[in-house]
Amino acid sequence: MTSELFSPLTLRSGQVLKNRIAKAAMEENMADDGQLPGRQLLSLYQRWAAGGTGLLITGNVMVHAEALTGPAGVVLDEHAPLEPFIDWAKAAKSGGGSVWMQINHPGRQVASDMPGVVWGPTDIGVSLGKHSSRFGKPTAMTPRQIQDTVARYAVTARRAEEAGFDGVEVHAAHGYLLSQFLSPLVNKRTDQWGGSLENRARMLLDIVRAVRAAVSSSFAVAVKLNSADFQRGGFGADDARQVIEMLEPLGVDLVELSGGSYESPAMTGRPADDRTQAREAYFLDLAKDLVKTSPLPLMLTGGITRRVTAERVLDSGVSVLGMGTALAITPDLPERWRQGREADRQMRTVTWSDKALASAASMAQVRHQMRRLAHGRTTKPGTHPAIALISERRKQQRALRTYRAWLAKPRATQP
Repeated sequence: MTSELFSPLTLRSGQVLKNRIAKAAMEENMADDGQLPGRQLLSLYQRWAAGGTGLLITGNVMVHAEALTGPAGVVLDEHAPLEPFIDWAKAAKSGGGSVWMQINHPGRQVASDMPGVVWGPTDIGVSLGKHSSRFGKPTAMTPRQIQDTVARYAVTARRAEEAGFDGVEVHAAHGYLLSQFLSPLVNKRTDQWGGSLENRARMLLDIVRAVRAAVSSSFAVAVKLNSADFQRGGFGADDARQVIEMLEPLGVDLVELSGGSYESPAMTGRPADDRTQAREAYFLDLAKDLVKTSPLPLMLTGGITRRVTAERVLDSGVSVLGMGTALAITPDLPERWRQGREADRQMRTVTWSDKALASAASMAQVRHQMRRLAHGRTTKPGTHPAIALISERRKQQRALRTYRAWLAKPRATQP
């Protein structure tokens, strides 16, 4: 087998990844009181750090305290104390690898029972048929709100560097705010942020410029981008190609390719339009085309569980392979591969016909495994998805009460 899997990669910022294996972002929903990283997150990232991964990318950290993807989400803004994040970075780097913080704003993908704001490029809500009421009704962002959000990303990136993280990844995939602006199905604006792809990409590009200006040149800046939304008439592979070209002059180190959203959960292997039915490396065919023209190194995430698949991804020209679920089950999988071994367990497959519910159950299964790792236990990937989903919803209800109380309190800006 080729040795490229365990070869270092030098990025344009000068940062060196010790190998080509990354833990992709998975939303942990494990924040302590105050929406801060605590003992559970530190323990979880120490487990991953010891497993041989070259790069750990955190679950999405929110740039706006009033807009969370879930009630137990971590927030790093101008008010957050930095010490918990310093501890998190140290735990994640304890194995000698790098750690990047994924930074995000959910936009319209906010549950209807959450306090705060539900924003989008327009007032078009999430369409999930009978499940549509799970999400709040968005209001179209004003120019001032867009500009303030750009500034929030820069603040979070600057503070992440101060805490000891090696980089940030701007989340512009999976139907969150920046993905919504990129989508012609969601973004129906008629001003400078709507219409042409150049306009729909404006907010993302402005954020990347602001982030790059707020951090040092040796700090990595990456972008997570959908290779496609997997919705007819939505953001597609040619759009992705053009956005990657737009990002190249802005000092971006890496673009991670994924796909889908809550409306079309391709990231869990269940796209709405059934254009990808691959059980492994879901987006590899799209990535192969993008690699041919990309001026930036690409990372591919989605459905990679075996070394032979990982090698195939790298052989296609992709620079880094990202794994989520596989590392939630087997946190030392990279070290196993180095030793010529594979994972001995796989996640129980969710075969429900309701794609939205199946996607939610799949994510609940993954979080169930992460919580077990955080408590020093072995994983149980055979857990029934219905049990995982019920348990997840109970935890979310408790976290929601805590988040409501926290959000109602005044907060002082940290020095």
